[in-house]
Amino acid sequence: MNGYTRREKQITDINEITEILDKARVLHLGLADGDMPYVVPMNYGYTMENGELILWLHGATKGRKLDVMRANPKVFFSIECDLQPFEGDVACRYGMGYKSLMGSGVAEIIEDVELKKRALTHLMKTQTGKDFEFNDKLVSVVSIIKIDVSEYSAKNRPVPEKK
Repeated sequence: MNGYTRREKQITDINEITEILDKARVLHLGLADGDMPYVVPMNYGYTMENGELILWLHGATKGRKLDVMRANPKVFFSIECDLQPFEGDVACRYGMGYKSLMGSGVAEIIEDVELKKRALTHLMKTQTGKDFEFNDKLVSVVSIIKIDVSEYSAKNRPVPEKK
């Protein structure tokens, strides 16, 4: 894991990290399109395999995101949940309470039909809490992206207590 500048806000407990992954619904995927950044909001699923975080994404079978990823599979992601705006007595004391997870890894576009089915099952479980089954025809019309996360860090910025 990678540390935040404000260590008192860092989350290291894997149960709290899993809670963020379970609560959030949208992942912001950062890609490098040549010399320009490209960020795409996406739904996701995840698994923890032997202590390693794997993210699962899906989308169209063609498009800019896949083209960019094929040219450079290195990615960065950011996820947040528990967003709570708060007010202060002066402008610079307004803010947002949240929990977040961000990290980097390498993306792989999955072609194997059985792995695509498993990935979609994880994605739907994360997004809905429900189990679904997928057939070959259904998985043939989507692309599946697997991100092997190489490093990540989590943060909790609580709403300040009223004085």
